[in-house]
Amino acid sequence: MLTVTSVNVNGLRAAAKKGFVEWLAGTEADVLCLQEVRAEPQQLPEQVRTPDGWHVVHAPAAAKGRAGVSLYTRREPDRIQVGFGSSEFDGSGRYVEADLPGVTVASLYLPSGEVGTERQDEKVRFMGEFLAYLKDLRERAAADGREVLVCGDWNIAHEKADLKNWRGNQKSSGFLPEEREWLGEVLAPSAGGYVDVVRSLHPDVEGPYSWWSYRGRAFDNDTGWRIDYHVATPGLAGRAVKGYVERAATHAERWSDHAPVTVVYSR
Repeated sequence: MLTVTSVNVNGLRAAAKKGFVEWLAGTEADVLCLQEVRAEPQQLPEQVRTPDGWHVVHAPAAAKGRAGVSLYTRREPDRIQVGFGSSEFDGSGRYVEADLPGVTVASLYLPSGEVGTERQDEKVRFMGEFLAYLKDLRERAAADGREVLVCGDWNIAHEKADLKNWRGNQKSSGFLPEEREWLGEVLAPSAGGYVDVVRSLHPDVEGPYSWWSYRGRAFDNDTGWRIDYHVATPGLAGRAVKGYVERAATHAERWSDHAPVTVVYSR
């Protein structure tokens, strides 16, 4: 089996003080994809920078204290790539991929955006470039007999079942029609050709949500969003045995505003 976990840590230094270190020591994941690390490697505690039993690649953003993605793998990758060939975004700490036997695994932190601002324009530019890369990556992998898995915080709820308060968020970044249409293209067999693995395992449920605002009682009321995805090529998606959100038992036990999303794949 291959167990892969993805989580936006909302600042790895802060998460390390709140329980991430203990969670990492207990996880059975073979691959761990982190987003929003928000630190240079030398700023991280040693037990999360280079933990025993893991091969780690950190891809921080050029802008200090922003974004940042990391990949932790139990075995040493055959190849590592930071960025996806974008002159604008390769230094922004938003994408890193690694080749493991038979599969390329990536950690993605797609821009969050904000309607009516440059941040939303940035998100749109990123989506345009990244979809083209995803198609190319899938084609190259297929030619090599490999599968692809892109895990991370995609910052888009695809369908109404992917967020609790969809009615009130139809004009909010993360649930805009054009964003949802874009993600639909990523997942269309005739376009991107990828599969939303957790949704394929849980087709008829609301959620399972992976992010809850710290404001109000969103976590306690499960008023969440499902924006953290495992997006895989069909061959790998078809080998998914189970997928679940590692939701904390209580609000006080959270070490991020996101929860880890884990999928177990048969070899």
